[in-house]
Amino acid sequence: MYVPSKIFFTKGVGRHKEYLASFELALRNAGIEKCNLVTVSSIFPVGCKRISKEEGLKLLTPGQITFCVMARNSTNEPNRLVASSIGVAIPADPDMYGYLSEHHPYGESEKVAGEYAEDLAATMLATTLGVEFNPDTDWSERENIYKMSGKIVRSFNITQSAEGDKTGIWTTVIAVGVLLP
Repeated sequence: MYVPSKIFFTKGVGRHKEYLASFELALRNAGIEKCNLVTVSSIFPVGCKRISKEEGLKLLTPGQITFCVMARNSTNEPNRLVASSIGVAIPADPDMYGYLSEHHPYGESEKVAGEYAEDLAATMLATTLGVEFNPDTDWSERENIYKMSGKIVRSFNITQSAEGDKTGIWTTVIAVGVLLP
């Protein structure tokens, strides 16, 4: 059984006339281009420790199969705003799993996209933990309820946004949570 014990977060942007090459350049910008990435769904494993990007990159070997949660977005429309965001919600109980969410919108600022992804992850965790809240209230109110419940210890996001290149070449943005043994 493989359960990751470490996670780090990274983000990147790439621009190129070819769609796939712009993705490769975003991976390079994020520092994870040397891995064979396998995307997984959005559970923050029990006991998983967040490490720095620098520490995480040192643990990667070229060609290794690397599990990750990835948000990815691309455009070749000049000036079109794209974003990719990973939201994270970690429970107070160390024996409970948390949530990661992916969000990849068009036309949202980095702040708006990040808050949305963070809200999504925290809401998924809150519903799992039985935290009562009104889903129609705004994120700042729900965030306070979640944290005051004592059941959610922390939430955050990692977000990358960019405007499409004005010459029409591909612009790709990624936000990634990299899971390590």
